[in-house]
This record gives sequence, C-alpha cells and structure tokens, in this order.
Amino acid sequence: MNFLKKNLLAFCLMLTFSVVAMAPEASATVFDTALSKGSETFKAVKSVIFLVGGFGLVALAFFAVFGKLKWTWFASLAVGLAILAAAGAIIDYATTDSGSGDVVSLTGDTLTGGGSGTTLP
Repeated sequence: MNFLKKNLLAFCLMLTFSVVAMAPEASATVFDTALSKGSETFKAVKSVIFLVGGFGLVALAFFAVFGKLKWTWFASLAVGLAILAAAGAIIDYATTDSGSGDVVSLTGDTLTGGGSGTTLP
C-alpha cells in the first residue's frame, strides 16, 4: 500500500499518456479546445491589463511631471505594456512553421502594418 501511495502520480501520468497514445483523435479534440480557451483567455486578460495600465500610465505621468514620483517607474510601466503588446506576435512567431506555409495563429496578434503595400524610395 505504501508503494501505491508514493507512486500514485506516476501511475496516473502513465495511464494518461497511454490513453492519449491509443486515442489520438480524442486527445486532439481536447488539446484544440484547451488551445482555443487559452487563446481567448490571453486576449481577454490582455485587454483588461491594457485598460488598467493606460490609466496607470496617465497617473504615473501626472505624478512624475510634478516630481512626486520617479520617471523610472513611469518608464517601467510603459516598457511592460510594450512587451505585453508584443507578446502575442512573439508567441505566433515562435509557434508557426513558416517553411511549410501552414500558418496557424494562436493569439490573432501580428503587430504588422496595414499599409497600402507601397514602398518608400
């Protein structure tokens, strides 16, 4: 009984991987659902953080102008929001296979310009 208690996690993981190996269609459905829910959650949380961060950025700028706060705090919030804005594009870049032509966007973020396609001289 002591052996079973100590190795319960290992047995559960072996059972899980065995089921996934024997039923790939079912596991693909589960992982696709988890992927879509994770992507939706990422987008929702990012929107809330941008909203709160925008108000925080305005407040920190106001206090920094009047000398009540260091400018480095304002700069760190601005850099943090910029990193969050680029996070979706970084995840998409790291998870897409550009060599095969099969592009699957996980987050829907691209940070690409929507210009007219003309180039400057």
